Amino acid sequence: MSLIPFLVLIALISCCVAVFGSATLDGASQVSLLVASAVSVLIGHFTKRLEWENLEKELTDKIASCTPAIIILLLIGAIGGTWMVSGIVPTMIYYGMQIIRPEVFFVSSSLLCALVSLMIGSSWTTVATIGLALMGIGKAHGFDDGWIAGSIITGAYFGDKLSPLSDTTVLASSVSGTPLFTHIRYMLFTTVPTFCISLTIFLIAGFTMDVQGHGNVAEFMDGLQHTFVISPWLLIVPVLTGIMIARKWPSMVVLFMAIMLAAIVGLLVQPDLVKQISGHSGMLASYKGMMQVCYGSTNIETGVPMLNELVHTSGMAGMMPTIWLIICAQTFGGALTATGQLQDLMRIVLRWVRGAASLVASTVGTAIFCNIAMADQYLSIMLSSSMFKDTYREKGYEPRLLSRSCEDGATVTSVLVPWNTCGLTQSTVLGVATLTYLPYCFFNYLSPLMSIFIASIGWKIKRAVVPMNKE
Repeated sequence: MSLIPFLVLIALISCCVAVFGSATLDGASQVSLLVASAVSVLIGHFTKRLEWENLEKELTDKIASCTPAIIILLLIGAIGGTWMVSGIVPTMIYYGMQIIRPEVFFVSSSLLCALVSLMIGSSWTTVATIGLALMGIGKAHGFDDGWIAGSIITGAYFGDKLSPLSDTTVLASSVSGTPLFTHIRYMLFTTVPTFCISLTIFLIAGFTMDVQGHGNVAEFMDGLQHTFVISPWLLIVPVLTGIMIARKWPSMVVLFMAIMLAAIVGLLVQPDLVKQISGHSGMLASYKGMMQVCYGSTNIETGVPMLNELVHTSGMAGMMPTIWLIICAQTFGGALTATGQLQDLMRIVLRWVRGAASLVASTVGTAIFCNIAMADQYLSIMLSSSMFKDTYREKGYEPRLLSRSCEDGATVTSVLVPWNTCGLTQSTVLGVATLTYLPYCFFNYLSPLMSIFIASIGWKIKRAVVPMNKE
Protein backbone atom coordinates (compact mmCIF):
# COMPACT_ATOMS: atom_id res chain seq x y z
CA MET A 1 0.00 0.00 0.00
CA SER A 2 2.83 2.39 0.83
CA LEU A 3 4.31 1.91 -2.64
CA ILE A 4 1.16 3.08 -4.41
CA PRO A 5 1.86 6.87 -4.17
CA PHE A 6 5.34 6.32 -5.66
CA LEU A 7 3.98 4.20 -8.48
CA VAL A 8 1.35 6.85 -9.22
CA LEU A 9 4.02 9.58 -9.25
CA ILE A 10 6.33 7.59 -11.52
CA ALA A 11 3.49 6.86 -13.95
CA LEU A 12 2.31 10.47 -14.05
CA ILE A 13 5.78 11.96 -14.52
CA SER A 14 6.58 9.41 -17.22
CA CYS A 15 3.47 10.47 -19.11
CA CYS A 16 4.35 14.13 -18.59
CA VAL A 17 7.84 13.64 -20.01
CA ALA A 18 6.39 11.84 -23.02
CA VAL A 19 3.79 14.56 -23.64
CA PHE A 20 5.52 17.78 -22.56
CA GLY A 21 9.20 16.90 -23.02
CA SER A 22 11.56 19.58 -21.69
CA ALA A 23 8.56 21.67 -20.57
CA THR A 24 7.58 19.09 -17.95
CA LEU A 25 8.84 21.26 -15.07
CA ASP A 26 6.73 24.21 -16.22
CA GLY A 27 3.71 22.81 -14.41
CA ALA A 28 3.00 19.19 -15.30
CA SER A 29 5.40 17.81 -12.69
CA GLN A 30 3.87 20.03 -10.02
CA VAL A 31 0.39 18.69 -10.76
CA SER A 32 1.75 15.13 -10.71
CA LEU A 33 3.25 15.67 -7.26
CA LEU A 34 -0.04 17.06 -5.92
CA VAL A 35 -2.00 14.11 -7.33
CA ALA A 36 0.46 11.64 -5.78
CA SER A 37 0.16 13.56 -2.49
CA ALA A 38 -3.62 13.22 -2.63
CA VAL A 39 -3.30 9.48 -3.21
CA SER A 40 -0.98 9.20 -0.20
CA VAL A 41 -3.39 11.16 2.01
CA LEU A 42 -6.38 9.08 0.91
CA ILE A 43 -4.58 5.83 1.66
CA GLY A 44 -3.52 7.12 5.07
CA HIS A 45 -7.02 8.33 5.87
CA PHE A 46 -8.86 5.14 4.94
CA THR A 47 -6.30 2.54 6.08
CA LYS A 48 -5.00 4.19 9.25
CA ARG A 49 -7.97 6.41 10.09
CA LEU A 50 -5.77 9.50 10.26
CA GLU A 51 -7.55 12.79 10.93
CA TRP A 52 -7.30 15.48 8.26
CA GLU A 53 -6.27 18.12 10.82
CA ASN A 54 -3.13 16.14 11.70
CA LEU A 55 -2.30 15.55 8.04
CA GLU A 56 -2.79 19.22 7.22
CA LYS A 57 -0.49 20.27 10.05
CA GLU A 58 2.26 17.92 8.84
CA LEU A 59 1.94 19.27 5.30
CA THR A 60 2.13 22.90 6.38
CA ASP A 61 5.09 22.18 8.67
CA LYS A 62 6.92 20.48 5.81
CA ILE A 63 6.32 23.40 3.46
CA ALA A 64 7.34 25.88 6.17
CA SER A 65 10.64 24.04 6.63
CA CYS A 66 11.73 25.00 3.11
CA THR A 67 11.11 28.73 3.65
CA PRO A 68 14.84 29.56 4.07
CA ALA A 69 15.61 27.72 0.82
CA ILE A 70 12.91 29.71 -0.98
CA ILE A 71 14.31 33.03 0.24
CA ILE A 72 17.82 31.97 -0.78
CA LEU A 73 16.50 31.01 -4.23
CA LEU A 74 14.99 34.49 -4.66
CA LEU A 75 18.27 36.09 -3.61
CA ILE A 76 20.22 33.86 -6.02
CA GLY A 77 17.90 34.99 -8.81
CA ALA A 78 18.69 38.62 -7.98
CA ILE A 79 22.41 37.85 -7.81
CA GLY A 80 22.28 36.33 -11.29
CA GLY A 81 20.83 39.59 -12.63
CA THR A 82 22.95 42.12 -10.73
CA TRP A 83 26.26 40.31 -11.15
CA MET A 84 25.63 40.02 -14.89
CA VAL A 85 24.46 43.57 -15.62
CA SER A 86 27.07 45.16 -13.35
CA GLY A 87 29.77 43.50 -15.45
CA ILE A 88 31.12 41.20 -12.73
CA VAL A 89 30.34 37.91 -14.47
CA PRO A 90 31.26 39.27 -17.94
CA THR A 91 34.63 40.36 -16.52
CA MET A 92 35.22 36.90 -15.06
CA ILE A 93 34.31 35.34 -18.41
CA TYR A 94 36.51 37.77 -20.34
CA TYR A 95 39.66 37.10 -18.33
CA GLY A 96 38.87 33.43 -17.85
CA MET A 97 38.80 32.84 -21.60
CA GLN A 98 42.34 34.18 -21.81
CA ILE A 99 43.69 32.13 -18.91
CA ILE A 100 41.99 28.70 -19.13
CA ARG A 101 43.14 26.49 -22.00
CA PRO A 102 40.37 24.51 -23.77
CA GLU A 103 42.18 21.17 -23.30
CA VAL A 104 42.11 21.47 -19.51
CA PHE A 105 38.89 23.45 -19.21
CA PHE A 106 36.86 20.67 -17.55
CA VAL A 107 39.59 19.88 -15.02
CA SER A 108 40.22 23.58 -14.33
CA SER A 109 36.50 24.19 -13.92
CA SER A 110 36.13 21.36 -11.39
CA LEU A 111 39.23 22.35 -9.42
CA LEU A 112 38.28 26.03 -9.30
CA CYS A 113 34.72 25.27 -8.15
CA ALA A 114 36.07 22.76 -5.61
CA LEU A 115 38.43 25.36 -4.15
CA VAL A 116 35.76 28.06 -3.94
CA SER A 117 33.16 25.69 -2.49
CA LEU A 118 35.66 24.32 0.03
CA MET A 119 36.39 27.84 1.24
CA ILE A 120 32.81 29.09 1.43
CA GLY A 121 30.99 25.83 2.18
CA SER A 122 28.18 26.37 -0.30
CA SER A 123 27.68 24.62 -3.62
CA TRP A 124 24.69 26.86 -4.39
CA THR A 125 26.69 30.09 -4.06
CA THR A 126 29.61 28.59 -5.98
CA VAL A 127 27.43 27.61 -8.92
CA ALA A 128 25.52 30.91 -8.90
CA THR A 129 28.73 32.98 -9.09
CA ILE A 130 31.89 31.37 -10.47
CA GLY A 131 29.78 28.62 -12.06
CA LEU A 132 27.95 31.11 -14.26
CA ALA A 133 31.26 32.58 -15.45
CA LEU A 134 32.65 29.12 -16.24
CA MET A 135 29.47 28.29 -18.13
CA GLY A 136 30.14 31.26 -20.37
CA ILE A 137 33.78 30.32 -20.91
CA GLY A 138 32.83 26.76 -21.80
CA LYS A 139 30.20 27.89 -24.27
CA ALA A 140 32.70 30.26 -25.89
CA HIS A 141 35.02 27.29 -26.46
CA GLY A 142 32.14 25.35 -28.01
CA PHE A 143 31.78 22.65 -25.36
CA ASP A 144 28.50 20.81 -24.77
CA ASP A 145 26.29 22.28 -22.03
CA GLY A 146 26.06 18.95 -20.21
CA TRP A 147 29.85 18.54 -19.97
CA ILE A 148 30.33 22.12 -18.75
CA ALA A 149 27.61 21.90 -16.08
CA GLY A 150 28.84 18.45 -15.03
CA SER A 151 32.37 19.72 -14.37
CA ILE A 152 31.06 22.73 -12.44
CA ILE A 153 28.70 20.65 -10.27
CA THR A 154 31.37 18.00 -9.66
CA GLY A 155 33.75 20.55 -8.20
CA ALA A 156 31.09 22.48 -6.30
CA TYR A 157 29.76 19.39 -4.50
CA PHE A 158 33.23 18.02 -3.75
CA GLY A 159 34.10 21.24 -1.91
CA ASP A 160 30.69 21.46 -0.26
CA LYS A 161 31.00 17.92 1.05
CA LEU A 162 34.41 18.43 2.69
CA SER A 163 34.07 22.03 3.89
CA PRO A 164 33.72 22.58 7.66
CA LEU A 165 31.56 25.59 6.74
CA SER A 166 29.04 23.46 4.83
CA ASP A 167 25.62 23.11 6.46
CA THR A 168 25.18 19.55 5.14
CA THR A 169 28.57 18.51 6.52
CA VAL A 170 27.76 19.97 9.93
CA LEU A 171 24.27 18.42 9.85
CA ALA A 172 25.49 14.91 8.96
CA SER A 173 28.11 14.94 11.69
CA SER A 174 25.83 16.37 14.36
CA VAL A 175 22.79 14.11 13.84
CA SER A 176 25.01 11.00 13.90
CA GLY A 177 26.98 12.11 16.94
CA THR A 178 30.33 12.35 15.12
CA PRO A 179 32.86 15.16 15.77
CA LEU A 180 32.94 17.46 12.74
CA PHE A 181 36.59 17.02 11.75
CA THR A 182 36.48 13.30 12.45
CA HIS A 183 33.60 13.14 9.99
CA ILE A 184 35.51 15.17 7.37
CA ARG A 185 38.71 13.11 7.70
CA TYR A 186 36.74 9.88 7.36
CA MET A 187 35.02 11.13 4.21
CA LEU A 188 38.41 11.57 2.54
CA PHE A 189 38.66 7.79 2.04
CA THR A 190 35.67 7.78 -0.32
CA THR A 191 35.57 11.37 -1.56
CA VAL A 192 39.15 11.92 -2.76
CA PRO A 193 39.38 8.70 -4.88
CA THR A 194 36.03 9.50 -6.49
CA PHE A 195 37.08 13.07 -7.27
CA CYS A 196 40.37 11.85 -8.77
CA ILE A 197 38.47 9.43 -11.03
CA SER A 198 36.19 12.27 -12.12
CA LEU A 199 39.12 14.58 -12.88
CA THR A 200 40.78 11.83 -14.91
CA ILE A 201 37.64 11.43 -17.02
CA PHE A 202 37.44 15.20 -17.55
CA LEU A 203 41.12 15.38 -18.47
CA ILE A 204 40.79 12.62 -21.06
CA ALA A 205 37.62 14.21 -22.44
CA GLY A 206 39.31 17.61 -22.75
CA PHE A 207 42.21 16.26 -24.81
CA THR A 208 40.16 13.92 -26.98
CA MET A 209 37.04 16.01 -27.62
CA ASP A 210 36.82 17.56 -31.06
CA VAL A 211 35.48 21.05 -30.43
CA GLN A 212 34.47 23.22 -33.37
CA GLY A 213 33.77 26.42 -31.47
CA HIS A 214 37.22 27.85 -30.68
CA GLY A 215 36.47 30.75 -33.01
CA ASN A 216 33.71 31.84 -30.62
CA VAL A 217 36.30 33.04 -28.08
CA ALA A 218 37.37 36.12 -30.05
CA GLU A 219 33.76 36.85 -30.99
CA PHE A 220 32.65 36.53 -27.35
CA MET A 221 35.45 38.81 -26.14
CA ASP A 222 34.57 41.48 -28.71
CA GLY A 223 30.89 41.24 -27.78
CA LEU A 224 31.65 41.58 -24.06
CA GLN A 225 33.93 44.58 -24.59
CA HIS A 226 31.37 46.23 -26.83
CA THR A 227 28.50 45.78 -24.35
CA PHE A 228 30.07 45.99 -20.87
CA VAL A 229 32.79 47.97 -19.17
CA ILE A 230 35.36 45.24 -18.44
CA SER A 231 37.70 45.96 -15.55
CA PRO A 232 39.58 43.87 -12.95
CA TRP A 233 38.30 46.35 -10.33
CA LEU A 234 34.87 44.77 -10.71
CA LEU A 235 36.27 41.62 -9.10
CA ILE A 236 36.32 43.49 -5.78
CA VAL A 237 32.69 42.46 -5.27
CA PRO A 238 33.43 38.67 -5.41
CA VAL A 239 36.41 39.24 -3.13
CA LEU A 240 34.29 41.11 -0.57
CA THR A 241 31.65 38.38 -0.83
CA GLY A 242 34.33 35.77 -0.10
CA ILE A 243 35.49 37.74 2.94
CA MET A 244 31.95 37.90 4.32
CA ILE A 245 31.60 34.16 3.86
CA ALA A 246 34.98 33.51 5.50
CA ARG A 247 33.84 35.54 8.49
CA LYS A 248 30.85 33.16 8.72
CA TRP A 249 28.13 35.69 8.07
CA PRO A 250 24.67 34.11 7.59
CA SER A 251 24.01 32.97 4.02
CA MET A 252 21.03 35.25 3.50
CA VAL A 253 22.99 38.27 4.74
CA VAL A 254 25.94 37.48 2.46
CA LEU A 255 23.71 37.04 -0.58
CA PHE A 256 21.78 40.23 0.14
CA MET A 257 24.99 42.24 0.59
CA ALA A 258 26.38 40.75 -2.64
CA ILE A 259 23.26 41.96 -4.46
CA MET A 260 23.52 45.46 -2.98
CA LEU A 261 27.22 45.78 -3.81
CA ALA A 262 26.65 44.58 -7.38
CA ALA A 263 23.70 46.96 -7.81
CA ILE A 264 25.77 49.94 -6.67
CA VAL A 265 28.65 48.92 -8.95
CA GLY A 266 26.22 48.49 -11.84
CA LEU A 267 24.79 51.98 -11.38
CA LEU A 268 28.27 53.51 -11.23
CA VAL A 269 30.08 51.49 -13.92
CA GLN A 270 27.31 50.45 -16.36
CA PRO A 271 24.85 53.42 -16.15
CA ASP A 272 23.96 53.42 -19.87
CA LEU A 273 23.23 49.69 -19.87
CA VAL A 274 20.99 49.98 -16.80
CA LYS A 275 19.04 52.84 -18.39
CA GLN A 276 18.74 50.83 -21.62
CA ILE A 277 17.16 47.98 -19.67
CA SER A 278 14.60 50.33 -18.09
CA GLY A 279 13.53 51.61 -21.52
CA HIS A 280 13.32 55.18 -20.18
CA SER A 281 15.50 58.21 -19.65
CA GLY A 282 15.74 60.62 -16.77
CA MET A 283 16.56 60.43 -13.07
CA LEU A 284 14.37 57.44 -12.28
CA ALA A 285 15.53 55.38 -15.27
CA SER A 286 18.52 53.94 -13.39
CA TYR A 287 16.37 53.07 -10.38
CA LYS A 288 13.76 51.35 -12.55
CA GLY A 289 16.40 49.51 -14.57
CA MET A 290 18.17 48.08 -11.53
CA MET A 291 14.88 47.03 -9.95
CA GLN A 292 14.01 45.18 -13.16
CA VAL A 293 17.42 43.51 -13.12
CA CYS A 294 16.75 42.20 -9.59
CA TYR A 295 13.23 40.89 -10.08
CA GLY A 296 12.62 40.45 -13.80
CA SER A 297 13.92 39.35 -17.16
CA THR A 298 16.67 41.26 -18.95
CA ASN A 299 17.59 40.92 -22.61
CA ILE A 300 20.93 42.48 -23.51
CA GLU A 301 21.93 42.85 -27.15
CA THR A 302 25.63 42.12 -27.65
CA GLY A 303 25.66 41.50 -31.38
CA VAL A 304 26.49 37.81 -30.81
CA PRO A 305 23.42 35.49 -30.67
CA MET A 306 25.07 32.87 -28.46
CA LEU A 307 26.35 35.57 -26.11
CA ASN A 308 22.87 37.11 -25.93
CA GLU A 309 21.56 33.83 -24.49
CA LEU A 310 24.41 33.69 -22.00
CA VAL A 311 23.98 37.21 -20.58
CA HIS A 312 20.18 36.93 -20.46
CA THR A 313 18.96 36.87 -16.85
CA SER A 314 15.57 36.14 -15.27
CA GLY A 315 15.99 37.61 -11.79
CA MET A 316 13.72 36.57 -8.96
CA ALA A 317 10.84 35.90 -11.35
CA GLY A 318 12.90 33.20 -13.05
CA MET A 319 13.00 31.28 -9.77
CA MET A 320 9.21 31.12 -9.36
CA PRO A 321 8.69 27.84 -11.30
CA THR A 322 11.42 26.29 -9.15
CA ILE A 323 9.79 27.53 -5.95
CA TRP A 324 6.42 26.24 -7.15
CA LEU A 325 7.90 22.80 -7.72
CA ILE A 326 9.66 22.81 -4.33
CA ILE A 327 6.38 23.53 -2.55
CA CYS A 328 4.64 20.68 -4.38
CA ALA A 329 7.56 18.31 -3.70
CA GLN A 330 7.49 19.22 -0.01
CA THR A 331 3.76 18.51 0.01
CA PHE A 332 4.43 15.01 -1.31
CA GLY A 333 7.17 14.43 1.26
CA GLY A 334 4.92 15.70 4.05
CA ALA A 335 2.10 13.37 2.99
CA LEU A 336 4.41 10.34 2.99
CA THR A 337 5.77 11.21 6.42
CA ALA A 338 2.41 12.07 7.99
CA THR A 339 0.80 8.83 6.81
CA GLY A 340 3.80 6.73 7.90
CA GLN A 341 4.21 5.26 4.42
CA LEU A 342 7.85 6.28 4.14
CA GLN A 343 8.62 4.71 7.52
CA ASP A 344 6.81 1.50 6.49
CA LEU A 345 9.06 1.14 3.45
CA MET A 346 12.20 1.85 5.45
CA ARG A 347 11.41 -0.89 7.96
CA ILE A 348 11.44 -3.36 5.08
CA VAL A 349 14.94 -2.18 4.15
CA LEU A 350 16.27 -2.87 7.65
CA ARG A 351 15.38 -6.56 7.34
CA TRP A 352 18.08 -7.05 4.69
CA VAL A 353 20.93 -5.61 6.76
CA ARG A 354 23.65 -8.14 7.60
CA GLY A 355 27.27 -6.95 7.47
CA ALA A 356 29.01 -3.60 6.92
CA ALA A 357 28.51 -3.62 3.14
CA SER A 358 24.77 -4.26 3.30
CA LEU A 359 24.40 -1.74 6.12
CA VAL A 360 26.20 1.00 4.17
CA ALA A 361 24.35 0.07 0.97
CA SER A 362 21.02 0.29 2.83
CA THR A 363 21.95 3.69 4.28
CA VAL A 364 23.11 5.06 0.94
CA GLY A 365 20.08 3.64 -0.86
CA THR A 366 17.73 5.09 1.74
CA ALA A 367 19.34 8.53 1.42
CA ILE A 368 18.95 8.45 -2.37
CA PHE A 369 15.36 7.23 -2.03
CA CYS A 370 14.60 10.09 0.38
CA ASN A 371 16.13 12.58 -2.06
CA ILE A 372 13.69 11.33 -4.67
CA ALA A 373 10.69 11.04 -2.36
CA MET A 374 11.16 14.10 -0.12
CA ALA A 375 13.01 16.36 -2.59
CA ASP A 376 15.36 17.82 0.02
CA GLN A 377 18.90 16.81 0.99
CA TYR A 378 18.58 18.03 4.58
CA LEU A 379 15.53 15.87 5.21
CA SER A 380 17.32 12.95 3.54
CA ILE A 381 20.34 13.27 5.83
CA MET A 382 18.25 13.62 8.98
CA LEU A 383 15.85 10.79 8.17
CA SER A 384 18.58 8.37 7.04
CA SER A 385 20.67 9.06 10.12
CA SER A 386 17.78 8.74 12.55
CA MET A 387 16.59 5.49 10.94
CA PHE A 388 19.95 3.72 11.04
CA LYS A 389 21.58 5.23 14.12
CA ASP A 390 20.42 2.49 16.51
CA THR A 391 21.33 -0.24 14.01
CA TYR A 392 24.91 1.02 13.68
CA ARG A 393 25.23 1.20 17.44
CA GLU A 394 23.75 -2.26 18.02
CA LYS A 395 26.09 -3.84 15.45
CA GLY A 396 29.09 -2.05 16.95
CA TYR A 397 29.98 0.23 14.05
CA GLU A 398 31.40 3.69 14.65
CA PRO A 399 29.04 6.66 14.15
CA ARG A 400 31.48 8.18 11.63
CA LEU A 401 30.58 5.35 9.23
CA LEU A 402 26.94 6.40 9.48
CA SER A 403 27.68 10.09 8.94
CA ARG A 404 29.86 9.34 5.90
CA SER A 405 27.28 7.00 4.37
CA CYS A 406 24.56 9.63 4.76
CA GLU A 407 26.65 12.27 3.00
CA ASP A 408 27.76 9.88 0.25
CA GLY A 409 24.13 9.05 -0.42
CA ALA A 410 22.24 12.28 0.26
CA THR A 411 24.42 15.36 -0.29
CA VAL A 412 25.90 14.54 -3.68
CA THR A 413 22.89 12.86 -5.31
CA SER A 414 20.38 15.59 -4.48
CA VAL A 415 21.51 17.61 -7.51
CA LEU A 416 20.71 14.66 -9.82
CA VAL A 417 16.97 14.62 -9.00
CA PRO A 418 15.05 17.05 -11.25
CA TRP A 419 12.46 17.94 -8.58
CA ASN A 420 14.87 18.05 -5.62
CA THR A 421 15.68 21.53 -4.28
CA CYS A 422 19.31 21.15 -5.39
CA GLY A 423 18.52 19.75 -8.83
CA LEU A 424 15.98 22.48 -9.44
CA THR A 425 18.29 25.25 -8.28
CA GLN A 426 21.37 24.24 -10.24
CA SER A 427 19.46 23.55 -13.46
CA THR A 428 17.71 26.92 -13.19
CA VAL A 429 20.89 28.88 -12.40
CA LEU A 430 23.00 27.24 -15.10
CA GLY A 431 20.21 27.06 -17.65
CA VAL A 432 20.88 23.36 -18.24
CA ALA A 433 18.25 20.66 -17.64
CA THR A 434 19.02 18.20 -14.86
CA LEU A 435 18.83 15.20 -17.16
CA THR A 436 21.20 16.96 -19.58
CA TYR A 437 24.06 17.37 -17.06
CA LEU A 438 23.33 14.19 -15.05
CA PRO A 439 25.48 11.81 -17.20
CA TYR A 440 28.52 14.08 -16.72
CA CYS A 441 28.31 14.56 -12.94
CA PHE A 442 30.70 11.65 -12.46
CA PHE A 443 31.60 12.55 -8.88
CA ASN A 444 27.97 12.73 -7.81
CA TYR A 445 26.86 9.28 -8.92
CA LEU A 446 30.20 7.53 -8.32
CA SER A 447 30.33 8.64 -4.66
CA PRO A 448 27.54 6.29 -3.46
CA LEU A 449 29.13 3.40 -5.37
CA MET A 450 32.55 4.18 -3.90
CA SER A 451 31.06 4.26 -0.40
CA ILE A 452 29.58 0.77 -0.87
CA PHE A 453 32.81 -0.53 -2.46
CA ILE A 454 34.98 0.74 0.42
CA ALA A 455 32.62 -0.91 2.91
CA SER A 456 32.65 -4.20 0.99
CA ILE A 457 36.47 -4.45 1.14
CA GLY A 458 36.47 -3.33 4.77
CA TRP A 459 38.95 -0.45 4.33
CA LYS A 460 39.01 1.64 7.52
CA ILE A 461 35.76 0.01 8.67
CA LYS A 462 36.15 -0.55 12.38
CA ARG A 463 33.89 -1.85 15.08
CA ALA A 464 33.34 0.24 18.18
CA VAL A 465 35.38 -0.92 21.14
CA VAL A 466 32.34 -1.75 23.22
CA PRO A 467 29.21 -2.54 21.20
CA MET A 468 26.05 -1.16 22.81
CA ASN A 469 23.26 -3.72 22.76
CA LYS A 470 19.65 -3.25 23.65
CA GLU A 471 18.74 -4.26 27.18
